[in-house]
Amino acid sequence: MSTGVGMSSCCLSGVVNNSKPKGMERTVGGLPCYVAEPEDNATTKTVIFLVDIFGWKLPNTRLLADSYARAGFTAYIPEVHDGDSLPPSFLQTVEPQLPEREKQTVLEKTAATAQVGATLGPWLIKHREGVSRPIIENFIAQVRLIPGTDKVGVIGFCWGGRYAILAGQHPLSGPGSDNKGVDAVFAAHPSLVSIPADFDAVNVPLGLALGDKDSLLGEADVLKIREVMEKKRSGGEGARKCESEVKVYEDQVHGFALRGDFSNEKDKKAMDEAEKQGIEWFKKYLA
Repeated sequence: MSTGVGMSSCCLSGVVNNSKPKGMERTVGGLPCYVAEPEDNATTKTVIFLVDIFGWKLPNTRLLADSYARAGFTAYIPEVHDGDSLPPSFLQTVEPQLPEREKQTVLEKTAATAQVGATLGPWLIKHREGVSRPIIENFIAQVRLIPGTDKVGVIGFCWGGRYAILAGQHPLSGPGSDNKGVDAVFAAHPSLVSIPADFDAVNVPLGLALGDKDSLLGEADVLKIREVMEKKRSGGEGARKCESEVKVYEDQVHGFALRGDFSNEKDKKAMDEAEKQGIEWFKKYLA
Protein backbone atom coordinates (compact mmCIF):
# COMPACT_ATOMS: atom_id res chain seq x y z
CA MET A 1 0.00 0.00 0.00
CA SER A 2 1.40 3.37 -1.01
CA THR A 3 1.95 6.07 1.57
CA GLY A 4 1.66 9.66 0.40
CA VAL A 5 3.79 12.03 2.45
CA GLY A 6 2.64 15.64 2.27
CA MET A 7 3.66 19.08 3.45
CA SER A 8 3.35 20.93 6.73
CA SER A 9 4.55 24.15 8.28
CA CYS A 10 8.04 22.59 8.36
CA CYS A 11 8.28 23.24 4.63
CA LEU A 12 8.22 26.93 5.46
CA SER A 13 10.88 26.88 8.17
CA GLY A 14 14.52 27.78 8.01
CA VAL A 15 17.09 30.55 7.66
CA VAL A 16 18.06 32.64 4.62
CA ASN A 17 21.80 32.96 3.98
CA ASN A 18 22.62 36.54 2.99
CA SER A 19 26.04 35.80 1.47
CA LYS A 20 26.52 36.75 -2.18
CA PRO A 21 26.44 33.94 -4.79
CA LYS A 22 29.25 33.88 -7.36
CA GLY A 23 27.42 32.54 -10.43
CA MET A 24 25.34 34.25 -13.10
CA GLU A 25 21.83 34.25 -14.54
CA ARG A 26 21.29 32.99 -18.09
CA THR A 27 18.56 31.52 -20.22
CA VAL A 28 19.08 27.76 -20.53
CA GLY A 29 16.67 25.47 -22.35
CA GLY A 30 14.17 28.31 -22.59
CA LEU A 31 14.09 28.92 -18.82
CA PRO A 32 15.73 31.59 -16.65
CA CYS A 33 18.54 29.80 -14.85
CA TYR A 34 21.29 30.38 -12.31
CA VAL A 35 24.56 28.90 -13.56
CA ALA A 36 27.64 28.15 -11.46
CA GLU A 37 30.64 26.90 -13.40
CA PRO A 38 33.81 25.10 -12.34
CA GLU A 39 37.18 26.73 -12.72
CA ASP A 40 37.83 25.02 -16.07
CA ASN A 41 34.27 25.80 -17.35
CA ALA A 42 33.84 22.14 -18.28
CA THR A 43 30.29 20.80 -18.68
CA THR A 44 31.42 17.16 -18.59
CA LYS A 45 29.83 16.66 -15.18
CA THR A 46 26.58 18.55 -14.69
CA VAL A 47 24.22 18.77 -11.71
CA ILE A 48 20.73 20.22 -12.07
CA PHE A 49 19.21 21.67 -8.90
CA LEU A 50 15.45 21.23 -8.42
CA VAL A 51 14.34 23.86 -5.98
CA ASP A 52 12.08 23.91 -2.96
CA ILE A 53 8.94 26.05 -2.88
CA PHE A 54 11.05 29.20 -2.45
CA GLY A 55 12.41 28.97 -5.95
CA TRP A 56 15.53 29.55 -7.98
CA LYS A 57 16.50 32.90 -6.44
CA LEU A 58 16.83 31.70 -2.83
CA PRO A 59 20.45 32.57 -1.89
CA ASN A 60 20.91 29.30 0.01
CA THR A 61 20.34 27.23 -3.14
CA ARG A 62 22.64 29.42 -5.23
CA LEU A 63 25.41 29.28 -2.65
CA LEU A 64 25.16 25.49 -2.57
CA ALA A 65 25.37 25.42 -6.37
CA ASP A 66 28.55 27.50 -6.05
CA SER A 67 29.97 24.82 -3.76
CA TYR A 68 29.23 22.17 -6.37
CA ALA A 69 30.99 24.30 -8.99
CA ARG A 70 34.07 24.52 -6.77
CA ALA A 71 33.94 20.70 -6.59
CA GLY A 72 34.16 20.49 -10.40
CA PHE A 73 30.52 20.38 -11.52
CA THR A 74 28.58 22.74 -13.75
CA ALA A 75 25.46 23.54 -11.73
CA TYR A 76 22.13 24.76 -13.09
CA ILE A 77 19.19 26.06 -11.05
CA PRO A 78 16.27 26.46 -13.48
CA GLU A 79 13.19 28.57 -12.79
CA VAL A 80 10.50 25.88 -12.77
CA HIS A 81 7.76 27.82 -10.93
CA ASP A 82 6.97 30.32 -13.71
CA GLY A 83 7.61 33.29 -11.42
CA ASP A 84 5.34 31.92 -8.71
CA SER A 85 7.76 30.78 -5.99
CA LEU A 86 6.78 31.54 -2.42
CA PRO A 87 8.55 34.52 -0.77
CA PRO A 88 11.38 33.77 1.68
CA SER A 89 9.56 35.86 4.30
CA PHE A 90 7.51 32.74 5.06
CA LEU A 91 10.66 31.14 6.47
CA GLN A 92 10.57 33.47 9.45
CA THR A 93 6.86 34.13 9.85
CA VAL A 94 5.37 30.65 9.67
CA GLU A 95 7.63 28.46 11.81
CA PRO A 96 10.84 28.96 13.81
CA GLN A 97 13.74 26.55 14.11
CA LEU A 98 13.52 23.35 16.19
CA PRO A 99 14.30 24.79 19.68
CA GLU A 100 11.60 27.45 19.32
CA ARG A 101 9.22 25.06 17.61
CA GLU A 102 9.39 22.66 20.55
CA LYS A 103 8.25 25.47 22.85
CA GLN A 104 5.11 26.19 20.82
CA THR A 105 1.72 25.43 22.29
CA VAL A 106 -0.79 23.19 20.53
CA LEU A 107 -2.78 26.30 19.64
CA GLU A 108 0.25 27.98 18.06
CA LYS A 109 1.09 24.86 16.06
CA THR A 110 -2.52 24.57 14.90
CA ALA A 111 -2.52 28.18 13.75
CA ALA A 112 0.73 27.67 11.82
CA THR A 113 -0.65 24.55 10.14
CA ALA A 114 -3.81 26.42 9.12
CA GLN A 115 -1.76 29.25 7.64
CA VAL A 116 0.38 26.80 5.71
CA GLY A 117 -2.69 25.04 4.33
CA ALA A 118 -4.13 28.32 3.08
CA THR A 119 -0.81 29.19 1.42
CA LEU A 120 0.35 25.84 0.09
CA GLY A 121 -2.92 24.29 -1.02
CA PRO A 122 -3.54 26.54 -4.04
CA TRP A 123 0.19 26.65 -4.84
CA LEU A 124 0.51 22.87 -4.96
CA ILE A 125 -2.53 22.59 -7.21
CA LYS A 126 -1.04 25.13 -9.62
CA HIS A 127 2.32 23.35 -9.59
CA ARG A 128 1.03 19.78 -9.62
CA GLU A 129 2.92 16.90 -11.19
CA GLY A 130 1.09 17.12 -14.52
CA VAL A 131 2.31 20.70 -14.90
CA SER A 132 5.76 20.62 -13.30
CA ARG A 133 7.14 17.28 -14.38
CA PRO A 134 7.11 18.03 -18.14
CA ILE A 135 8.87 21.37 -17.51
CA ILE A 136 11.60 19.65 -15.52
CA GLU A 137 12.06 16.72 -17.90
CA ASN A 138 12.23 19.07 -20.89
CA PHE A 139 14.92 21.10 -19.14
CA ILE A 140 16.94 17.93 -18.50
CA ALA A 141 16.64 17.05 -22.19
CA GLN A 142 17.81 20.53 -23.20
CA VAL A 143 20.82 20.36 -20.86
CA ARG A 144 21.77 17.07 -22.50
CA LEU A 145 22.16 18.99 -25.78
CA ILE A 146 24.68 21.50 -24.39
CA PRO A 147 28.05 20.86 -26.07
CA GLY A 148 30.49 18.97 -23.87
CA THR A 149 27.79 17.63 -21.54
CA ASP A 150 28.38 13.99 -20.65
CA LYS A 151 27.12 12.86 -17.24
CA VAL A 152 24.10 14.59 -15.71
CA GLY A 153 22.87 14.37 -12.14
CA VAL A 154 19.90 15.97 -10.46
CA ILE A 155 19.59 17.12 -6.85
CA GLY A 156 16.33 18.18 -5.26
CA PHE A 157 15.13 19.66 -1.99
CA CYS A 158 11.68 19.39 -0.36
CA TRP A 159 9.21 19.94 -3.25
CA GLY A 160 12.05 19.51 -5.73
CA GLY A 161 13.25 16.39 -3.92
CA ARG A 162 10.36 14.36 -5.22
CA TYR A 163 10.92 15.60 -8.78
CA ALA A 164 14.58 14.61 -8.52
CA ILE A 165 13.45 11.11 -7.59
CA LEU A 166 10.95 11.06 -10.46
CA ALA A 167 13.70 12.16 -12.86
CA GLY A 168 15.63 9.03 -11.95
CA GLN A 169 12.77 6.73 -12.90
CA HIS A 170 12.36 4.40 -15.85
CA PRO A 171 11.84 5.08 -18.73
CA LEU A 172 13.38 8.61 -18.62
CA SER A 173 16.62 7.52 -16.97
CA GLY A 174 18.86 4.51 -16.66
CA PRO A 175 19.24 1.41 -18.87
CA GLY A 176 17.07 1.63 -21.99
CA SER A 177 16.66 5.41 -21.78
CA ASP A 178 18.92 6.23 -24.77
CA ASN A 179 20.89 8.60 -22.51
CA LYS A 180 18.09 11.19 -22.40
CA GLY A 181 17.59 11.33 -18.65
CA VAL A 182 19.95 11.56 -15.68
CA ASP A 183 22.78 9.34 -14.49
CA ALA A 184 22.36 9.79 -10.72
CA VAL A 185 19.98 11.43 -8.25
CA PHE A 186 20.33 12.97 -4.80
CA ALA A 187 17.37 14.17 -2.74
CA ALA A 188 17.41 16.00 0.59
CA HIS A 189 14.26 15.86 2.75
CA PRO A 190 11.86 15.21 -0.16
CA SER A 191 8.17 15.94 0.40
CA LEU A 192 4.94 14.69 -1.23
CA VAL A 193 6.59 11.34 -1.96
CA SER A 194 4.58 8.19 -2.46
CA ILE A 195 6.09 5.19 -0.70
CA PRO A 196 6.96 2.75 -2.21
CA ALA A 197 5.76 3.81 -5.69
CA ASP A 198 8.08 6.76 -6.28
CA PHE A 199 11.11 4.71 -5.23
CA ASP A 200 10.23 1.41 -6.92
CA ALA A 201 10.65 2.87 -10.41
CA VAL A 202 14.02 4.57 -9.77
CA ASN A 203 16.50 3.33 -12.35
CA VAL A 204 19.74 5.13 -11.39
CA PRO A 205 21.82 5.52 -8.20
CA LEU A 206 19.81 7.41 -5.56
CA GLY A 207 21.25 9.12 -2.48
CA LEU A 208 19.03 10.50 0.28
CA ALA A 209 19.70 12.92 3.15
CA LEU A 210 16.89 12.84 5.72
CA GLY A 211 16.33 14.42 9.13
CA ASP A 212 15.09 12.38 12.08
CA LYS A 213 12.89 15.28 13.21
CA ASP A 214 11.28 15.77 9.78
CA SER A 215 7.52 15.90 10.34
CA LEU A 216 6.96 14.95 6.69
CA LEU A 217 8.99 11.74 6.82
CA GLY A 218 8.50 9.94 10.10
CA GLU A 219 10.47 6.98 11.41
CA ALA A 220 8.08 4.50 9.81
CA ASP A 221 8.36 6.27 6.43
CA VAL A 222 12.15 6.23 6.56
CA LEU A 223 12.10 2.52 7.41
CA LYS A 224 9.88 1.81 4.39
CA ILE A 225 12.20 3.79 2.13
CA ARG A 226 15.21 1.88 3.47
CA GLU A 227 13.45 -1.43 2.81
CA VAL A 228 12.56 -0.47 -0.76
CA MET A 229 16.05 0.78 -1.58
CA GLU A 230 17.73 -2.24 0.01
CA LYS A 231 15.67 -4.52 -2.24
CA LYS A 232 16.78 -2.42 -5.21
CA ARG A 233 20.43 -2.65 -4.18
CA SER A 234 20.23 -6.43 -4.18
CA GLY A 235 17.79 -6.73 -7.06
CA GLY A 236 15.62 -8.90 -4.83
CA GLU A 237 11.91 -9.66 -5.28
CA GLY A 238 11.95 -8.45 -8.87
CA ALA A 239 13.08 -4.94 -7.92
CA ARG A 240 14.77 -2.75 -10.52
CA LYS A 241 18.40 -2.92 -9.38
CA CYS A 242 20.26 0.30 -8.52
CA GLU A 243 22.67 1.64 -5.94
CA SER A 244 21.40 3.73 -3.05
CA GLU A 245 22.38 5.47 0.17
CA VAL A 246 20.01 6.61 2.93
CA LYS A 247 21.59 8.80 5.60
CA VAL A 248 19.54 10.13 8.53
CA TYR A 249 20.78 13.24 10.37
CA GLU A 250 20.17 13.51 14.09
CA ASP A 251 17.91 16.31 15.41
CA GLN A 252 17.35 17.76 11.93
CA VAL A 253 14.02 19.08 10.72
CA HIS A 254 12.59 19.35 7.22
CA GLY A 255 14.70 21.69 5.09
CA PHE A 256 17.88 21.26 7.16
CA ALA A 257 20.25 20.60 4.25
CA LEU A 258 19.33 23.85 2.53
CA ARG A 259 17.79 26.15 5.12
CA GLY A 260 19.35 25.04 8.41
CA ASP A 261 20.41 27.45 11.13
CA PHE A 262 24.09 27.97 10.31
CA SER A 263 24.58 29.88 13.58
CA ASN A 264 23.86 26.62 15.44
CA GLU A 265 26.90 24.35 15.57
CA LYS A 266 24.96 21.08 15.25
CA ASP A 267 22.76 22.37 12.43
CA LYS A 268 25.75 23.81 10.57
CA LYS A 269 27.57 20.48 10.88
CA ALA A 270 24.54 18.63 9.45
CA MET A 271 24.35 21.08 6.54
CA ASP A 272 28.05 20.65 5.81
CA GLU A 273 27.82 16.86 6.01
CA ALA A 274 24.76 16.74 3.73
CA GLU A 275 26.58 18.97 1.24
CA LYS A 276 29.59 16.64 1.33
CA GLN A 277 27.32 13.60 1.00
CA GLY A 278 25.75 14.97 -2.17
CA ILE A 279 29.04 16.04 -3.74
CA GLU A 280 30.68 12.69 -3.02
CA TRP A 281 27.62 10.89 -4.42
CA PHE A 282 27.92 12.70 -7.73
CA LYS A 283 31.72 12.39 -7.84
CA LYS A 284 31.21 8.64 -7.65
CA TYR A 285 28.34 8.24 -10.09
CA LEU A 286 29.05 11.01 -12.61
CA ALA A 287 32.67 9.93 -13.04
